[in-house]
Amino acid sequence: MSIPTTPSTTKLPTSTEPPPPPYDGTSPFPTDKSPAPARNNGQRIYVAVTATIVVLPFAALGLACWLLWGRLVHPVDLALAAALYTITGLGVTVGFHRGLTHGSYRADRPLRIALAVAGSMSFQGDVIGWVATHRRHHAHTDRPGDPHSPYRYGTHLRGQLHGLLDAHLGWLFRNEPTSAERYAPDLLADPDIRAVSRAFPLLCLFTLALPFGLGWAIGGNWLYGVTGLLWAGLVRIALLHHVTWSVNSLCHMIGNRPFRTRRHDRATNLWPLALLSFGESWHNLHHADPTSARHGVDRGQIDPSAAVIRLFERADWVHDVRWPTPDRVAARRT
Repeated sequence: MSIPTTPSTTKLPTSTEPPPPPYDGTSPFPTDKSPAPARNNGQRIYVAVTATIVVLPFAALGLACWLLWGRLVHPVDLALAAALYTITGLGVTVGFHRGLTHGSYRADRPLRIALAVAGSMSFQGDVIGWVATHRRHHAHTDRPGDPHSPYRYGTHLRGQLHGLLDAHLGWLFRNEPTSAERYAPDLLADPDIRAVSRAFPLLCLFTLALPFGLGWAIGGNWLYGVTGLLWAGLVRIALLHHVTWSVNSLCHMIGNRPFRTRRHDRATNLWPLALLSFGESWHNLHHADPTSARHGVDRGQIDPSAAVIRLFERADWVHDVRWPTPDRVAARRT
């Protein structure tokens, strides 16, 4: 659709408002002063779906604790939960993040599709939207434009507490879409990734149906299916959600920063999350060198995602892996 042009004889109104001052690193992010638009049906549906995705697994965690108190948990539930947590978590970290977002390696087509499917089963959004949002985060880290910075409300204590909650969870409810055309045109041009993105709702159903079906098949009755759905479905999703969101929130506020990042970028390393996040919480190095296939570069820094990429490389399933070199790491140290 073409945009109507203004005739040359018509004078356009000029704005008398001064441009916003440059961000100083401590003030709250500037807000849009225009009146908030009325919430339409599409926005209501977005908020309702987001609330369901966020609240349902978390509510299931409370139910699971009650059932555990009643000892209604089976070894098969925990085994399925661990297996699916690993598969979907690596789909996010190795597939969505290090591969598709940052190009840390080049994967063969079957593996590229499989990782995109596994990441989609994490319930964290369709692959193209996820990548676009994360690229936007890197383009504006901890500055205006960052979709989930804990410094949105300033650096004073109240602002940081508000920002921490917003970066962890609140940003999901703002319905501020990120332009895939701007931030992920390469994925929009990829028919395989577009197909996986369109299949996201079905993959969400599959990631819940799979533990139910496997639990029933292995346990031999429907009760095993229900507990499989609870533990290996909903609780597994809730745990991975909050680990991923903790990288957005905690890993920009708590931890150490041995590597230099761009101005205002406060990404940190937070070791307690390293194993559960498959190495993503070595976040300071990642922001210092975003295309690096390994985030945990110092001694003792466990990085399971990097280990999996190494296995794929040895199997000749990925190529052109961007491993960090000693000189490159040294150049980024503070």
